[in-house]
Amino acid sequence: MAARNKARKRAFQILFEADQRGVPVQEVLADWIRHARSDDRQPPVNEYTMELVEGYARYARRIDELIATYAVGWTLDRMPVVDRNILRLGAYELVWVDATPDAVVIDEAVQLAKEFSTDESPSFVNGLLARFKDLKPGLRRD
Repeated sequence: MAARNKARKRAFQILFEADQRGVPVQEVLADWIRHARSDDRQPPVNEYTMELVEGYARYARRIDELIATYAVGWTLDRMPVVDRNILRLGAYELVWVDATPDAVVIDEAVQLAKEFSTDESPSFVNGLLARFKDLKPGLRRD
């Protein structure tokens, strides 16, 4: 598994855990880093994972607003937790990380949905992130 792919998967897991526990993502990130330092069996949290989690945290309110606005027929609360966090991560990387090609962001998010969510989730994730890609110039604001 490529390093960036692994980093995205770990970032998704951190966002998911924070959502489930109802705590800030920075708190879960700090826990993961602390565990990796104290337990050799835990893989280290790499720089890109930290960048993704911290980036999402910086724009969390705007990202949730975008998802709620464009996820037709779905509220954030009603959306499956897995899908919500894949979309959060994908939206951050798609809209605010210029170094990663849009097609890569969308493909990686769809792969996470295939691995962790329902049969319908990959097309849902793909459709919503493709919409964000089309609207990208007008979506980026703090």
